[in-house]
Amino acid sequence: MLLLIFFTLFSIILSLTVDARKTLVGFKRGMGMFFNLLPVLLVILIIVSALLYFIPQNTIVQFLGARSGILGVLIAALVGAIALIPPFIAFPLANILLAKGVGYGVVAVFITTLIMVGFVTLPIEIRYFGKKAAFWRNLLSFLAALIIGTLVGAFM
Repeated sequence: MLLLIFFTLFSIILSLTVDARKTLVGFKRGMGMFFNLLPVLLVILIIVSALLYFIPQNTIVQFLGARSGILGVLIAALVGAIALIPPFIAFPLANILLAKGVGYGVVAVFITTLIMVGFVTLPIEIRYFGKKAAFWRNLLSFLAALIIGTLVGAFM
């Protein structure tokens, strides 16, 4: 983490020395984007935190644990494909799920479908890429996520 902070500070200083005006404009844009996204991110964090708090750990382990089998994998795949959670929230969530006893393969399927499959965003994707391309991309991504989860589960 310290290395990341150092690299970030170094990059900002370098950018300021090359073109301070562009750096400040970029910083202002980035802060604007951050503050526009902040309410949505806070709502997502609150919902996910509340769900994890109110759903008993044994229920989570029952449906997603190492002994949940194919049902756990399919539940994780469907939730990941439907959820609209940004990766920087999903990764800490994955860590919490692992700590609660959810298997690595199930978490891998959840994260992979979350990032690669977009059932909720499918109408937008159809609009830009067409029905056929959107359908095949999502289907193949879903199947790839199941394969990835199976491999991760086998090796972890």
